[in-house]
Amino acid sequence: QLQLVDSGGGLVQPGGSLKLACAASGFNLDDYHIGWFRRVPGKEREDIACIDKTGGRTIYKDAVKCRFTVSRDNAEHTVYLQMTSLRREGSAVYYCAAGHEFCVAGNWYAYWGQGTQVTVTS
Repeated sequence: QLQLVDSGGGLVQPGGSLKLACAASGFNLDDYHIGWFRRVPGKEREDIACIDKTGGRTIYKDAVKCRFTVSRDNAEHTVYLQMTSLRREGSAVYYCAAGHEFCVAGNWYAYWGQGTQVTVTS
């Protein structure tokens, strides 16, 4: 069974931090570029950040730039999204996705995680 598993979500206060992780089951994550996305009810999916296979290139959406950091540890076969200075509007289900092209639209990705809920609230 081929799947991505994203994890690390939870409750956090405004201004707080969470670190999400993305790992693969049944394939080698090191062979794929990774994108991070989020979605809230009633809104379109939003791309957050991208990282290439080696971790040498990253791109961030302006809304999260300087607050979120995507990284990967290929020795651990894991990709991370470190989120700091979280805002209420950051509450969403966050997804990682793996694909063969770097930082493209969501339809181009081959594998998707099931999502992990992040809730920013007082």
